[in-house]
Amino acid sequence: MAKEDRVNAQPAPRQASPAAGRAEQHDGPTVSRIVLGTQLRRLREEAGITREAAGDAIRASHAKISRLELGRVGFKERDVTDLLALYGVTDEEQLAQVMDLMRQANTRGWWQQHHDVLPTWFENYLRLEQVAKVIRTYQVQFVPGLIQNEEYARAVIQHGHRARTEFEIERRVQLRMDRQKMLHQPDAPHLWAVIDEAALTRPFGPPRVMRAQIEHLLEVSSAPNIDVQVLPFQSGAHAAAGGSFTILRFAEPDLPDVVYLEQLTSAVYLDKRSDVEDYVMIMERISVQAETPTRSQATLRRLLNEV
Repeated sequence: MAKEDRVNAQPAPRQASPAAGRAEQHDGPTVSRIVLGTQLRRLREEAGITREAAGDAIRASHAKISRLELGRVGFKERDVTDLLALYGVTDEEQLAQVMDLMRQANTRGWWQQHHDVLPTWFENYLRLEQVAKVIRTYQVQFVPGLIQNEEYARAVIQHGHRARTEFEIERRVQLRMDRQKMLHQPDAPHLWAVIDEAALTRPFGPPRVMRAQIEHLLEVSSAPNIDVQVLPFQSGAHAAAGGSFTILRFAEPDLPDVVYLEQLTSAVYLDKRSDVEDYVMIMERISVQAETPTRSQATLRRLLNEV
């Protein structure tokens, strides 16, 4: 499908698929974690057990059960064993599958080498981003992190972390560069970025930084799996007046779409169907309102000449 044709294309509908017995199809600890959570929720509901009762069984709160079922936290073998016993799971093959899934879910991700500079709330996002098949984002303040060049990334990070040491700044820059490697893998996700013109005219550092960043956008947007659209000032008011957001879609049918809203010191994750549908609708509207990928290239060249 040509880039221009994708602008108005709706995401393909999901096909239902049972969660059980899928361990061999997972492509990372994040998928395993969320699918395991889905299985545990299904088993709990089939057994007619409340989150409160499940929490009591593992000496925890109902909130922890909720986090486990959403795949937001790691799993302890003792907790999983106790929950399976509570839910009446006795089949040896099913028990073995669940425990194998738990071991996959607890595998360390590459980003954990940066754990000392990585907030927990952002680590959750990285887990999801690494297994997403479609990443749709609207950004008004910065160029999206996945398509920042190194110099621009350093300028943005220095601005937001003025009290940090140079060593820590460089660690954060390296983390951002490492994130981008997935866009160049054989099974790379499709990145669809709508960037407000404000983000492209707000300088970080000397003019050469933004010139190099715009040149980088022109280069990466030629990749078949990367679409860049510019939302120009002249388009006026638009549906995304609430600010930046990202929508993640996964190949695994048991993973719901997730909307990520980043704040100054935390983040919000939305996976309720009605909430996600609202953001998908907003993304569709601003994608139509923004310039097409081809016209966006012309706008980027104009902005390059104006820097």
